[in-house]
Amino acid sequence: QAQLVESGGGSVQSGGSLRLSCVVSGYTARNYYMGWFRQPPGREREGVAAIDPNGSTPYAESVKGRFTISRDYTKNTLYLQMDSLKPEDTTMYYCAAATSSTRYIYTALEVSAYNYWGQGTQVTVSS
Repeated sequence: QAQLVESGGGSVQSGGSLRLSCVVSGYTARNYYMGWFRQPPGREREGVAAIDPNGSTPYAESVKGRFTISRDYTKNTLYLQMDSLKPEDTTMYYCAAATSSTRYIYTALEVSAYNYWGQGTQVTVSS
């Protein structure tokens, strides 16, 4: 059973930066996807960025050029560097791991591809 714990959320002004981290424990294999998702109030959870074992990194159109996902296998940690933040980026952010066969059915930015989730970290961007 994998456990994912996010950190790094907080409050910043528009144009500022934050770096989210997600530490993975209880799972040692490396051949799985990881991703960042967010869920604005009243809306469905949406994919922000993902990274696969080959290093491919798809991004949602709304964050391209502003967010960067990376992964440190030595630390079992996933990162999301968020620059040029906007008020519309305000919401809870979740990291996720796709270790089951569903990762071959859905794309890397689809919620259904993932079977492990963190508890979330709040990001608030003020104008």
